[in-house]
Amino acid sequence: MKTTLNKFAIPCVLASLLGGCASFQPKPLLSAQTASAFESRSLDSTGLRDFVRQNLPQEAASWPPKQWDLTLLALAAFYYSPELDVARSRLSVAEAGIITAGMRPNPTLDIFGQRNAPSGGFPWTWGLNLSIPVETAGKRGYRIDQAQHVSEAARWGLADTAWQAYSRVRASLAGLYAAQERATLLKEQETLLSKIVSLLDRRLRAGEVSSAEVAQARITLQQTRLALSEARKREIEARIKLAAAIGVPAASLTDIAVSFDGLGAIPGPNALPASEVRWQALTNRADILAALAQYQASQSALQLAIARQYPDFSLGPGYQWDQGVNKWSLGLSLTLPLFNHNEGPIAEAEARRTQAAASFTALQARVIGDLDLALATYRAVSRKLQTADELVTEQERRQASLEARFRAGDTDRLALTEGAFELISAKRARLDTLIEGQQSLAALEDAIQRPLIPAMSFPEISAASPRKEETQQ
Repeated sequence: MKTTLNKFAIPCVLASLLGGCASFQPKPLLSAQTASAFESRSLDSTGLRDFVRQNLPQEAASWPPKQWDLTLLALAAFYYSPELDVARSRLSVAEAGIITAGMRPNPTLDIFGQRNAPSGGFPWTWGLNLSIPVETAGKRGYRIDQAQHVSEAARWGLADTAWQAYSRVRASLAGLYAAQERATLLKEQETLLSKIVSLLDRRLRAGEVSSAEVAQARITLQQTRLALSEARKREIEARIKLAAAIGVPAASLTDIAVSFDGLGAIPGPNALPASEVRWQALTNRADILAALAQYQASQSALQLAIARQYPDFSLGPGYQWDQGVNKWSLGLSLTLPLFNHNEGPIAEAEARRTQAAASFTALQARVIGDLDLALATYRAVSRKLQTADELVTEQERRQASLEARFRAGDTDRLALTEGAFELISAKRARLDTLIEGQQSLAALEDAIQRPLIPAMSFPEISAASPRKEETQQ
């Protein structure tokens, strides 16, 4: 009976110990399947509606919205962005590292047996030794601290990725606005130039103008048509870039109305105080906070390396049945620090801490430099836009005067049409300056990582994907 119990005791113990182990579950990744899932994305999905409802309940009252402004498009990017899925995966890896850091080493069990030379008694000796590792000097705590700081850095990395997603949406939307407005103005100029060429042709036949004047007008007309074709091409490109920034196929933006509220003007040059903007940049940027967390992780890594100069030890209780005699033992094993005291890893950890501090200082200096440049550029372009506005106003006054003189018979239709053309040219110059201002405003927002126009509150970016489907789709 005892032989039968001994025969099955060890397998039963091993089975019970292994019963809580994880098992591998295959999860195939098929490019055709992920591509099909991507192509099926749209801005009228119920999942996106629920996500918008959580963050902007008033915007999801009627779904889908009649117009998609920057705020709604940014929320769509937070919902669909594949870069955010990658950042969430990094955060999951970092959080799993906390579990790894907190694991205690498992004991080991050594089972042995031997057959003795015939001595008249039972010829077998068998036994077991249990080795229980014991960590010293707080190594486990330092590992956990390091992993927690790495996880905090990954969480700030997720916030930084969210800002990059917003920035790409804003830049793409501004590009689409610029292309559409430029195409509209160029179309008006094309119409006016066609009238001018027609009027000059009549005067040429009457001998009132030279053929060179007519040829120059025709060249200008062809150049305007070429610029119009380029503007329309850029409009298509900007819409595709906007879809890519959101994380949806370009076809999903075909039938939606886009709102450009907030892109038609920028605040004045003194609307953003330098001290407030600088403070926001140095306290609000996610990459700065992530760099601080990385430095704290390097501190914990150095503490861990220093603690490892103190050896761990193992307790080894054992039992042996030796030819009918029960023998109990207790052992202690440890590594003797005779040839090194972990000097190399300590030096590496200290160098990495110095490197992390230098990286943080360099990042902070770069942020300050980018901020100063962005603020100075923004103020200069804002003043330039004021001049462009004054020029448009002056051209509008001149055109109104021409229209009054034309009605009174004091000027002809050619002068009136040429004046309208000059007014559109002034509006094009103003548009170019406005787009330059929007770009400088975007650079300023990137420097502080906070929306300024329109001022919006960023939703909390969850570590879990808001989509119901698999995050890799």
